[in-house]
Amino acid sequence: MTDLKTIRQRATELARRDWDLPAITARFKDMVDHGIPRQSMAPADLIREKEAFLDKVQHNAEQYCYLTRSCAKGSALALLEAFGLGNMEIIRALAPFPGMCMSGGLCGPVTGGLMAIGLYFADDDPADVANTAHYAAGRQYLQRFEAAFGSLLCPDIQKLLLGKAYDPFAGPDERDAFNRSGAREKCPVAPGLGARMAAEIIIEGMEKQNRPHA
Repeated sequence: MTDLKTIRQRATELARRDWDLPAITARFKDMVDHGIPRQSMAPADLIREKEAFLDKVQHNAEQYCYLTRSCAKGSALALLEAFGLGNMEIIRALAPFPGMCMSGGLCGPVTGGLMAIGLYFADDDPADVANTAHYAAGRQYLQRFEAAFGSLLCPDIQKLLLGKAYDPFAGPDERDAFNRSGAREKCPVAPGLGARMAAEIIIEGMEKQNRPHA
């Protein structure tokens, strides 16, 4: 399991990363223009290449967070892209979710990860109440995220990654301090690891059910 020292080390690494913004932007724009591609990788192949697949999901979530400056969008998009789920309207709807409108609520990757888990595990019929797999998978995700980061809340995770918590909407001074803290570079740690955990839970579901999922 990821420990706090590893998380802080990852934040340091991302603060020094040379982000290829044009390439990230081009990949993002392609999904805006053409939609999220459907998953073409067979579950058996995905399960066999699990670690490489998880590495890619984590890396993409970090990149999409850096581009959109939204941990909720970054985590969700990497997962939707990886498994061929949903559409870009879902990503647009996640705009207010980082920190619950930066109000001190849930960290954005918690929402983004649960969104993808819901799309994968929930029944195709939205009125179905018999299938509870999404609850079980969602609870696993919450437990793993909290175990890794020590909290589900944005301010606590900011303290871990940035040294203190900020409210960018409290005024220009606070917003400037938030930007100077390296938040854009360091905060992608949370959606990266969060997306990885959610992807792992989805793959565990594939392994258990041994069936493809559209």
